[in-house]
Amino acid sequence: MVARFFHRLRVIAANIFAIYQRELQSYFASPLAYGVASIFWLVAGIFFVAVLLGPSGIIEQSAMRDMQGQQMGIPVPPIDVPYEFLKIYLGSLGSLALFILPILSMSLYTEERKRGTLELLATSPITNWAVAIGKLLGVVTFFATMLAPLLLLEMIVLAASSPAISPWVAVSGHAGLLLMGAGVLSLGMFLSSLTSSTVLAAMMTFGLNLSLWIIDLLANAIGGNVGQAIGHLSLLKHYEAAVRGVPESGSVVLFLSYIGLGIFLTAQSVDTFRFQRS
Repeated sequence: MVARFFHRLRVIAANIFAIYQRELQSYFASPLAYGVASIFWLVAGIFFVAVLLGPSGIIEQSAMRDMQGQQMGIPVPPIDVPYEFLKIYLGSLGSLALFILPILSMSLYTEERKRGTLELLATSPITNWAVAIGKLLGVVTFFATMLAPLLLLEMIVLAASSPAISPWVAVSGHAGLLLMGAGVLSLGMFLSSLTSSTVLAAMMTFGLNLSLWIIDLLANAIGGNVGQAIGHLSLLKHYEAAVRGVPESGSVVLFLSYIGLGIFLTAQSVDTFRFQRS
């Protein structure tokens, strides 16, 4: 019994890895994926320079604050430049990801529908949730490779700061961004399983992302226990906690819940498609 269980577990893991490998290869062979990554790095680089060295950047603000204090003869508390830079920059990356992630997730299942391979996946011995997990791992890995150069760039800048800031702050922020991205990609995967149009899938995912990003406004307008409950669904609220370098268990649970929900709904969607075809 135990041997059979572990054998089945190995088979499922092998199936997930096969789907993961196939999906990851498709991203690294896709001109669109490289185009999306290039635009992401370009805009992120512009944000990096603007936040750090721009006329209204954090270094310029710190210098002006010190100068005003000297002119007025009043001691002014110094700005924690590295920490403030990370907080602002990672916040900008979160907003940028709102536009990038729907493009990454839009073809996860729409291409399967176009090529007529979704029916083969739905009726294959591989379970639908294993296919969904493999596909999600592939796109999340690609998104992680997009974030890695930015994290390295931040580490180089932070290494020159005095006093030094703990690298955990940057790592925590990027981990929060990756978790949030995985949740969004998982929900986008579900939406892509509903249509054969990549444009429609991207638009639906962007609309959902925007709703979850600004749901705090609705929560504040409603107020009370209901408003508080709705506010817990906010991506922005929980992402900001990670950006501050103070990861909260509630934020991790929310992001993992979005990941699990997306996988579950995707598997159910493919099951429905299979029943419709049978």
